[in-house]
Amino acid sequence: MVFDTIIKGARVVTSAGVTSCDIGLYDGKIASLSTELSEANEIIDARGLIAMPGGIDSHVHISQPSGPGIEMADDFASATRSAVCGGNTTVLPFCLPDGDQSLREAVAAYHAKAEGNCHCDVSFHLIVKSTDPVTLGQDLPALIHAGHTSFKVFMTYEGLALSDRQILDVMAVAREQNALVMVHAENEDAIEFLRDKAERDGNLSPVNHARTRPVPVEREATHRAISLAEIADVPLTIVHVSNGESLDEIRRGRQRGAKVFAETCPQYITLTADDLDRAGFEGAKYVCSPPPREADDWDDIWSGITGGDFDLFSSDHCPFRFNDAAGKDAAGARDSFRNIPNGIPGVETRLPILFSEGVMKGRISLETFAAITATNHARLYGLTSKGAIMVGMDADITLWDPTITRPVRQSDLHHGADYTPWEGFDVTGWPVRTILRGKTVMRDGALSGDRPVGHHVARSAPDLL
Repeated sequence: MVFDTIIKGARVVTSAGVTSCDIGLYDGKIASLSTELSEANEIIDARGLIAMPGGIDSHVHISQPSGPGIEMADDFASATRSAVCGGNTTVLPFCLPDGDQSLREAVAAYHAKAEGNCHCDVSFHLIVKSTDPVTLGQDLPALIHAGHTSFKVFMTYEGLALSDRQILDVMAVAREQNALVMVHAENEDAIEFLRDKAERDGNLSPVNHARTRPVPVEREATHRAISLAEIADVPLTIVHVSNGESLDEIRRGRQRGAKVFAETCPQYITLTADDLDRAGFEGAKYVCSPPPREADDWDDIWSGITGGDFDLFSSDHCPFRFNDAAGKDAAGARDSFRNIPNGIPGVETRLPILFSEGVMKGRISLETFAAITATNHARLYGLTSKGAIMVGMDADITLWDPTITRPVRQSDLHHGADYTPWEGFDVTGWPVRTILRGKTVMRDGALSGDRPVGHHVARSAPDLL
């Protein structure tokens, strides 16, 4: 057989372990894993490199409505450009209805934004902010049938937060339609109580974003979300877990028999609340929710990663420009932390940070890295042809050079934001080639190819690991 491409000489991370073999690619699929493959239109010399499943970042925000006068820094072109340069082949952004849009109208508009502009494959989660009869009785079932098999509910943010009864109603639809609910778990009433107090006391600087969203706010909501899922008899994913106490709630839920999946992010093993307390307005660069905690909390998150408690490692990429009145420097942002747009960029740095801090420092194996950055995302969210280097799967592969050491620098990144929270952070091990369905889309830190080749992927029901 003459392959389209042969990747020769890499250490290959498969579901069965790490092996040394050649990878034959044909018609966008992995066609062979063998030794001494020889005939191909293209041969990639991968000696000294590690072949991983292409990264899947199942928690990103792209071109999302963000409030009057506020504009997210990434559209689909810039976000997916950044994604492939960071070793990703698929991202799952959230489709949020704008104003009074119906869910189906929002999805149609989101598809239009993505069409023809994606450098990697994409698939959309839904955000459910209304529980009216049309949304729950018509739109959600139809969209699940069309391949949007996961949706997110919020327990915080004005205009997004649902009541417990509303969350139960959404969960009931998920149970009927075999879909998966994701939950942003923070207690909105408790946050509002603490924010009001901070304002009365004149505590308005960026660090007060973290101080008004303390661990108990997340811990309580995590416990409540799991309890609601037990009542509704559905599985759920708790996204962006930031601390050990919330993770303990997930462990306890699992011990009771609840089917709970857990996600964490780079900011919870590398940043702290002190970053929000930097001089002047610099702390605004680190405002995200849940906020970074303390350095002591990193150990709890690492314990969850190494012990298998975390199923997913995502970025929660939510970029805003810093020096921009439509971004972090929005009207009123310097007067009160309440007005700082909430989120940080990270889709391009997610994988290098975990590879460096996890694999290269001996905390996790290559197999664990592949599982929590690709394989588990594919299985949990119904991407049946992705997430593993196996014959018959999409030829989504990232080649890593474990010998490259360099700091994260904004000048090297490809997102639409004008800063990175990890400026100067030293990383060992970087992706050097990203292959999407058999085509090289990134090589040596730069885009490859004449035009974007990514497309939207409809998903099946979740495979509950």
